[in-house]
Amino acid sequence: MTAASISDSRTPIAPPAAARLTGIKKTYFKPDGSVLVEALRSLDLVIPRGEYIAIMGASGSGKSTLMNILGCLDRPTAGRYELDGEAVESLGDDALSRVRGQKIGFVFQAFNLISELTITENVEIPLLYQGIPAAERKQRAIESLTVVGLQDRLHHRPRELSGGQQQRAAIARALVGKPAILMADEPTGNLDSATGQSILETFEHLHARGLTLIMVTHDDRIAQRCERVVRLKDGVVEHDRAGGGRKPHASAAGERA
Repeated sequence: MTAASISDSRTPIAPPAAARLTGIKKTYFKPDGSVLVEALRSLDLVIPRGEYIAIMGASGSGKSTLMNILGCLDRPTAGRYELDGEAVESLGDDALSRVRGQKIGFVFQAFNLISELTITENVEIPLLYQGIPAAERKQRAIESLTVVGLQDRLHHRPRELSGGQQQRAAIARALVGKPAILMADEPTGNLDSATGQSILETFEHLHARGLTLIMVTHDDRIAQRCERVVRLKDGVVEHDRAGGGRKPHASAAGERA
């Protein structure tokens, strides 16, 4: 073996990307075709699998537009978006909906649970839309609820749970499809500080299991708990720096919650 081949064999291999955006632009136009606003301007961003990243930015920074594109809720005007290795920027509505349902889990401020259903039934709903058989839906829902510590609340309805428990149920619902990325938009915004702390610990537990997490927050203290912090300004990345969060243990890096 030559010295060159030894050197090459030791070259670090970059982890595969959960999301890769290249030259992403998003322009909103007036009815007459003139430019209303350039929300994103040739933005490049790579999110490796297993990373815990915070997206920050003031109103008008492009943060919401970026999140909509990352979550396959909107398409860029130009550029390329690869989600879990698949180019999705030009997919039709049906295909984009399929990818969104299979690859992305969403957690919002509002829990959006259906009050008439048990939390197990609530968590099953995304699988129902995917045509998963009933027995498998129930099993996977129970597994997801167990991950977030609600295995003793399977038959409770949302009104019988605390706010923190309802948000855990919403997290379980986001996990049940085994997504490539979990996106959380101000998930502690409707919770008191102690309960919010508990929810953040849940996200950190999921990060340690190897799940890719994107957290939208305006709170620097929350962002600092993430592994990486990206702040937008005027449609571009103002800074991209390390946060205070730890990387998951190497043995867990390939797992999905």
